[in-house]
Amino acid sequence: MSELTLGDIAPDFELEGDGGNKISLSSHKGNPVAVYFYPKDNTPGCTKEAIAFSENIDAFKSLGATVIGISPDSAKKHDNFVAKHNLSVRLAADTDTKTCEAYGVWVEKSMYGKKYMGVERATFLVAADGTIAKIWRKVKVPGHAEAVLEAVRAL
Repeated sequence: MSELTLGDIAPDFELEGDGGNKISLSSHKGNPVAVYFYPKDNTPGCTKEAIAFSENIDAFKSLGATVIGISPDSAKKHDNFVAKHNLSVRLAADTDTKTCEAYGVWVEKSMYGKKYMGVERATFLVAADGTIAKIWRKVKVPGHAEAVLEAVRAL
């Protein structure tokens, strides 16, 4: 599958979300959506990223934008993660990794010489028309939520 690029139609998804709700990209058509992919709930980088997006959620909402975090964790794990850190971002469970694969973020990784499949931290800004307006790959967490917010402002 070819890598997604700017201007491509963002792949739609419907996933189980935190709080037992379904989360789909198509239900936000007409508004910008920041879709961020992260490896695992309650790990240091992922927690910092979710907190940073949560701290900026009102600014995103004021621009009509939604933020959706996606990882392979279950919705139940997401519920615990949200409760533990008082998160206000929506989290979606991609337990079969189909959405991660569609966005090209389910990749081979290596730790301590062992190879395994996992999520490469990435964010896709989907414009109101459903096209990809900006892509961040191999995201470094510090300042990232703010950079995404600036990109939403520029749409």
